[in-house]
This record gives sequence, structure tokens and C-alpha cells, in this order.
Amino acid sequence: MVKTAHIIGAGISGLAAAVRLANAGFQIQLHEATQQAGGRCRSYFDAQTQLVIDNGNHLLLSGNRHAIAYAKSIGTEAGLVGPARAQFPFVDIKTGKRWQLDLGNGRIPTWLFDKTRRVPDTRIRDYLALAPLIWSSTSRLIGDAIPCKGVLYDRLVQPLLLAALNVDPPEGSAGLAGAIVRETLLAGGQACRPLIARDGLSAVLVEPAIELLRGKGAGIHFGHELRSYTMTGDRVGTLHFGAEDAIALGADDVVVMAVPPRAAAAMLPGLKVPTKFRAIVNAHFRFDPPAGLPDLTGVVGGLIEWLFAFPQRLSITISGADRLIDVPREQLARQIWDDICKTAGITAELPPWQIVRERRATFEATPEQNAQRPGPVTKFKNLFLAGDWTDTGLPATIEGSVRSGDRAADLVLAMRAA
Repeated sequence: MVKTAHIIGAGISGLAAAVRLANAGFQIQLHEATQQAGGRCRSYFDAQTQLVIDNGNHLLLSGNRHAIAYAKSIGTEAGLVGPARAQFPFVDIKTGKRWQLDLGNGRIPTWLFDKTRRVPDTRIRDYLALAPLIWSSTSRLIGDAIPCKGVLYDRLVQPLLLAALNVDPPEGSAGLAGAIVRETLLAGGQACRPLIARDGLSAVLVEPAIELLRGKGAGIHFGHELRSYTMTGDRVGTLHFGAEDAIALGADDVVVMAVPPRAAAAMLPGLKVPTKFRAIVNAHFRFDPPAGLPDLTGVVGGLIEWLFAFPQRLSITISGADRLIDVPREQLARQIWDDICKTAGITAELPPWQIVRERRATFEATPEQNAQRPGPVTKFKNLFLAGDWTDTGLPATIEGSVRSGDRAADLVLAMRAA
């Protein structure tokens, strides 16, 4: 008998679980409250710039094995593009200094012993001072584990951890930072090659998954918000999507709830979830990147942190951006464009632009909030949780999102095999 998996939420976590279970022979019913899939990781046409833009700029690394495997499973690994080597150009726009961190493409971090490939003006012992992060607990502060000052911190550690955790590094969880260091810098260049979805997040990570699911006979239901459920013993027995829209579950059917934490807590009273969040600002400018500009440039000493070069578009990301939420939009656009011009070495008037401010972009990756993250198992035998806010061992990243969906799906498969 074919078993049905009801996936609640069509963000990356829900899609990852749905694809994994569909490939294992489950009949999938995907329910999404909004009118589009992808959640915070999607593309849309922007009338202001007349371009398809992403609601957020996301960077993957070649060592993000769950995300890469997900892309392979939907046939879009080639859509994640980047340099052949793990190279990261940086610019300090205060001083004008430019350098390139070259991690190579090996499994051993030999770049540490070549000063031409390290951050300028740093020594090997500066990197060794990061070692406490590797074994730190998630309850420890980064500021208590490593020195949050100095050239290496300013030029690499601070921008890397700010982007990963979306909090000022000293107040972040050392254990979460350690997971990032173990899976990237410590794993050598083969795990650190930067990858971006040049053709858009939806085209690479979302739409092909929907097409694959439809091809396997899945039901895709947009505008289908789960309102409540009823129990049958220790299992979810019926899903209620409206007054006259109820779905009775079979004895072997399962539910993966891949919704934001607030929605999950409302649906599952007593569920402990993160309650504090941080903002991210993304901005997009219709402007042809100058010849030779890398796909990704790290920026220190300014307002922006990462500059992405897409066809016809320059885009930036600013993490930990609560301070910018109420800044007038045009004022912010002009400040950002000034930083872009300095970074890219261009002189140009402000082109058509769009700013996307997400107030609740990620949970606050502090020890306190990390302790609030639930695991995938609930008190109901056929209901599992997924989402980058669940306890994945990582901050709120695409890799964490996919990992959570994979983990929920694997629990379902283990239950079937038992």
C-alpha cells in the first residue's frame, strides 16, 4: 500500500523532505499557506528594477553536503556556480586595501602556511587562536571562546560569522560558530568553494523540486493553510484546512510540519521555539557588473558586507540589520550604492533599485535562543518537525534548512522500516 506524507510548508525544508520521501515511494501532498513555494528562499519579478530578483541573497559552499545533494536530487547541481578554487576576494573600503583569501581545493588547509594565501598581516598563530570554537558548547558565547579583535577578526572572522549567525559574533553561540568552522575552514578548500544560484533561487532550488514532485503524482496545494488537527490516540488523525476542508489520515500516513516557529508553536501548544529574531537587509540594483568583477566580494569597513554580481544586477547583503529597518529607503539605497561603487571601482548615478528588509529573517543565534530549538520528533508518532529554526546543529542557513528536511524524512523512513 502506498503511504501518504503530508508536508505542511513549501519552503526549502518542506521541499527537501517532500523530495526525499517522494523518491522513497511516498505519495506526497504538499500544503503551502501562501501562493508560492520557497519561503524566504525564492525569486520574483520586481517592477522597480524590471528584473527577477531573489528576496534574499544566499551563498552556498561546496561543503554544504545536504544542500548539494538536494540540488543533485532535483537535477540542478549545475545551476550552483562558482570559481574552480575556494577563493574569496575582499576589499576594505575605508583603506582601499584589497586581498584574496585562497583556500585552494584540497582537503587539508595547507593555505594556512602560505602568507600569500592568508588574510594579509596575519600569522598562523592568529588562526590557531580560533581553535576553542571547534570544541565549544552551544551554551558558550563566542566572545568568551576567542578574542574578538585584531586583523584576522576584522577581515575574516567577523564577516564570516556575522553572515552565518546573523548576530554580532561576540554574542553568538560558540558551538554554532564551531560547526561552521569545522565544516568550512577546517575542512580545507574542497569544502569552501563559494556557490551562488546565478539564475535565481527559485530556478535552481524551488521550481525544479515542484516539477519533480508533480511528475511523481504529488498534490501541490497553494493557499492551503493548516488551521487545526484532531487526534486519534497518539497520532494526528485529521488535518483541517478550513471549515469544510478536512483530510483524514490513514493509519500509516505521516505529517512533516515545515512552518515558521511562531506557526508551529501555535499549532503545537507547549512546543518550545526561538522567540527572538534578527533582521537582514538585501538590496538589488539594475546595473551591469563591470568586467572582471567576481561573483562574490567580501566587504569590510563599510555598510555592506557581501557584494554579489549577477547578470544585469549588483546585489548586497547586510546581516544583523535591525538598526537599518527604519532608515528611509532612498537614504539607505544611496548609502549602499556608495559602498558598491567603492567596492566595484565604478562611478555611476544611482540606478533603479529595490531594498528588501526582513525583520524576522533568522532566529537569534545566541546560546539562549539556540536552547529553545526543538528537535524533529514530537509527542505524536506520525508528526515530525522541519525548519532551519529547529535543532540542526547549524545556524539558520540553507544547509540547515535542507538538513532539517532530510532528517524529518529519514525519521519517517525509519518508522516505516521498523
